[in-house]
Amino acid sequence: MSIYMQLFPVMYKWIRWSQEIIIQFSCNLFCISLALRYFFVNLQSMDSMQHIILDNTLQRIGDEQYEGYICHGYCYGGECTFERNNKHFKMQAGDCIIISRRGDLVENLRESADFKIDVIYVTQQFIELSTPQSNYGMRGHLALFENPIMRLTPEQQEICRMNFDYVKLRLKQVEHRFRHDALMNAIECMIIDFFDFHAQLYGVDKISSQYHQLMSEFIDLLERGDYRQNREISYYANKLCVTPKYLSEVSKKVSGMPANYWITRYASLDISRLLRDRSLSLSEVSDMFGFSSMSHFTRYVQNNLGAKPSDFRSCPHSL
Repeated sequence: MSIYMQLFPVMYKWIRWSQEIIIQFSCNLFCISLALRYFFVNLQSMDSMQHIILDNTLQRIGDEQYEGYICHGYCYGGECTFERNNKHFKMQAGDCIIISRRGDLVENLRESADFKIDVIYVTQQFIELSTPQSNYGMRGHLALFENPIMRLTPEQQEICRMNFDYVKLRLKQVEHRFRHDALMNAIECMIIDFFDFHAQLYGVDKISSQYHQLMSEFIDLLERGDYRQNREISYYANKLCVTPKYLSEVSKKVSGMPANYWITRYASLDISRLLRDRSLSLSEVSDMFGFSSMSHFTRYVQNNLGAKPSDFRSCPHSL
């Protein structure tokens, strides 16, 4: 009995200590949940201002405020001329235009007095979350870098106008209880149709010249999923029998972005999709991409997707 009497104080202290830990953990968890809820509510309430911007001219396409946005425009009348990559372009009624984040490459832009256009600027982050799980946008980006204007058929023009009107409608519905999801749906419809327009007009593999061929082979390596285990440019350079510097230079000349951009873009798109799949644990997703630890995986996701992996499970459509 003396032994039990001696152990009782120790057991009592251990129980009290466990209770304090549980209470403290519960309080911390409650505070974290409130903070996350506040963050997501505020992000949703600001999405129209932060992620989607409407305009009626291309004159501001290279402005600093639109850095990180992708420009989508539809011309109703008149014409606009500009230069990009030392090439001359003209946009007319019935044309649509897509300019990636490198809007600063547009030079000598001139709009006629009767030029009428609807412009929708969308952040890269919102595009990635709204884009269907297809990497066609990568090849489309490369081709659009060469020619950002698409001449649409009458039927395609009608679809494009409907998509633009739908996005504008959703932006106005500030009282919609699911406005953020509705906006994602509107942007997704617009992007899907742009994919279709481009595929019908130019095909999927409209690439020529030695530089374009190298870039195409680089994209092929990414599309087969090599980025899951290899996110260093040296890996792709070795596969393509070129130096990392040369690959990056070619990528920038063809697409406007260095090779590392495309590696990160493919990996981020795939990680974002898998994190929203609740049938997979966070550690399973991390293992798929060969990260040495969860902390390494968390840092990568935070740096490239702007949120923790767990945030995609808490509120997957609000990032």
